[in-house]
Amino acid sequence: MTTILATKAGGTQGIISMVVIYAAIIAIFWFFAIRPQKKQQKEHDALVSTLAVGDSILTTSGFFGVVIDIMDEVVIVEFGNNKNCRIPMKKENIVEIDKQEEEIKTTKK
Repeated sequence: MTTILATKAGGTQGIISMVVIYAAIIAIFWFFAIRPQKKQQKEHDALVSTLAVGDSILTTSGFFGVVIDIMDEVVIVEFGNNKNCRIPMKKENIVEIDKQEEEIKTTKK
């Protein structure tokens, strides 16, 4: 009889320890994987929200261009010196924004 009670108590301890281990694994995964990704997404959203017409941008594919028009999810970008090369692209493909034209105007005044 005492061995049966000891087995039941040990089984409950095993379940509790497994739940604690799984909770710790999930917490570690969230801390190292999900949290930094959300932080990076917020930084990118803040970067894209400052986008204005005339800004020079760098795309994820490595192309430099100038923003011609901004819509909800799409940006019209002009690449190179050819004025006919205007390509619509998603805002999420913008990696870097260079606001040189505004800085030049403020330094001339």
